[in-house]
Parts: sequence; C-alpha cells; structure tokens
Amino acid sequence: MRFCCKLFTLLKRSKTLTTSATAAMESDPPRPSPLRTRLCIIGSGPAAHTAAIYAARAELKPILFEGWMANDIAAGGQLTTTTDVENFPGFPDGILGLDLMDRCRAQSLRFGTKIFSETVTKVDFTRTPFKVSSDSTSVEADAVVVATGAVARRLTFPGSKEYWNRGISACAVCDGAAPIFRQKHLAVVGGGDSAMEEANFLTKYGSKVFIVHRRDAFRASKIMQGRVMANPKIEVVWDSVVVEAYGEGERGPLGGLKVKNLKSGEVSDLKVSGLFFAIGHEPATKFLDGQLELDSDGYVLTKPGTTQTSVRGVFAAGDVQDKKFRQAITAAGTGCMAALEAEHYLQEIGAPGDSGRDAPATPSLNATAIL
Repeated sequence: MRFCCKLFTLLKRSKTLTTSATAAMESDPPRPSPLRTRLCIIGSGPAAHTAAIYAARAELKPILFEGWMANDIAAGGQLTTTTDVENFPGFPDGILGLDLMDRCRAQSLRFGTKIFSETVTKVDFTRTPFKVSSDSTSVEADAVVVATGAVARRLTFPGSKEYWNRGISACAVCDGAAPIFRQKHLAVVGGGDSAMEEANFLTKYGSKVFIVHRRDAFRASKIMQGRVMANPKIEVVWDSVVVEAYGEGERGPLGGLKVKNLKSGEVSDLKVSGLFFAIGHEPATKFLDGQLELDSDGYVLTKPGTTQTSVRGVFAAGDVQDKKFRQAITAAGTGCMAALEAEHYLQEIGAPGDSGRDAPATPSLNATAIL
C-alpha cells in the first residue's frame, strides 16, 4: 500500500513538471541562433544592392535585409513608387522604377547575396560582432552597411493618392522632364531651398510654375529666394494650401488643384498638369536608436569623402546620409564606396574572431571630424 502511494505521488509530480515545461516552451519559444556573416546590409534600394553586388563578388557572402513594407514602401525603395526612370545610365528608352529594382535584386542574388524580406527593428553597434535583428532573424556581422534611404514627405488631401504618379510627384529632378509636364502649367508646394530649386528646375520644361506656400514669406535662403522672384515663369501663391486635386475626365491625369487662402478662406481653382511636393524628406534612422551620429535632420553623418560613420566598421550609403542629391545614381555610387570601404576594413581586422569576440566597438571619428 505504501509503495502504491509513493508511485502515485511520483507520477503526479512528473505530470506537473511535464505540464510546466510544456507551458514554458509554448509561451517562450526558443529563438534561433544568430546567423554569422562578414557583412550585413540594411536596405533595398540602389545603394543597398550596389553594396551587395560588390561585396558578393568580393566573396564576403553578404546578408541583406530588404524590409517588408518598411516606411510603407515596398522593397526596392522610392524607385518602386515611380513610373519611368529616364536618367539612369544604360536604359536609353527608360525603365520602370520597379523593373529597375527587380533587376538590381536579381543581380545581388546572382552573386550570392542572401536576402531576407524582413524589416530590421533593432541593432547593437556597441560591441563587435555587430548585431542586426528583425522580429524573427538575428545576424552577427563584422561590418554593417546602413542604406535604409529617406522617404519624401507628402501631403494628404482628396485626390493626392489617386493622382500620385499621374501628375503628382515628390521629385522634380526625377520626373520633371516627363512628356506629361512639358509646356504645361505646374505647381510646387513648399517654402524652403528645395522648393526654390525645384521650381527653378521645372521652368526648363513647364510653361509656368506656381509655388504654393502656406505663409507670407519663404524660409529659403535669400539667394534662392532671389532667383525665384527674378524668374518670369514663376508665380507665388502666398498664404495658401492645396485642399484637393482633380483630374482631366474620369480616368485622365491631373487636371488642376483646389487651393485655399488661409487668411480669407477663399477656395480658388488652379489649372495645372503637375504638382510637386518639396516639403522635405524623412531619413529612415529611428531604428538605430541613437547608436550612430546623426545631423539635426536625422541623417547619418559620414566622414567627408567616405561612407564611414561614427562607429568603426559601420558604413552608410544612399539617401540615409545624402540630403543634397537624393538620386538613384548617386545612391548606387555611395553603395559601391561602402562595399569597398567595408572590404578594406574587414581585411584590416582579419578573419572572424581575430580581433576578439564581443569586443567593445570603437568610434571611427568624432562629431567634429564628421562635420
């Protein structure tokens, strides 16, 4: 009888332990071990894929996180939101932005880049190897290229989505020469240097350019304001905002705008065939959590003439560090630079483990040197 009681107690205890262990496993599933690579690239645009192509051909076996609707944009970056790209060398007849990025991605894969369609949510640049993580994948890397780009700010009003790429754009340099804008009335929204520059640029193609600005004075530099005010093809619509965009016919392109004067409340009709937002960009750097030196606008600071950031072994390429040019071809160029600099850095530190595992990361330069 005593034996039966002991057996019953042991079985009951065993069941309790098994149940507890099962519950623990279900509530906290084990995370896969981090993947190991010499170079990890974060991004999916021309900078990221150029870096991947160069790194893969150098047999660095890069891992690339292209994101999943990161910043509400599909993998491939801002080019996936455009139609014809006519200023990228090698395509005399132009190419769709989405097709161009599909080709870049295929080329990265061809040379051996491993691509994850996951968005990076966390990085650790305080120690080496660096750690890069999405919600489901962690990577340890000896070097990292940050190429997450910057998103053009847009305004939202009735018609702003319907006529996006059908007359509404956020890049005059990219789209201004398109046939639908030539010898037409165009509009630019903004009041800074970018708006002044884009308005002047558009006068090469449009017959007239309106600048719609919500205040009674520009915040742009005096020299840029002077160029705009001296241009006979530019007219400023002060104290006003765009409240609606409408088309030519039921399925036609952009036909005009409804513009509201903020002082009088009057809504007027502005007949234009193109509207360009020039209200700034938002660099995709929040996930860095302050681990790289940024400028006042949130762009990654790099040492002049290089892609080196404030952390040795971490490089930045493309629009995430370029607030001036913001072109696909310049992004690709800095992607090449980042890959070559990463390769040289990896040669300096030697094979994985030579410099010591989990060693503190060292700053590559101070803020003064970057600026």
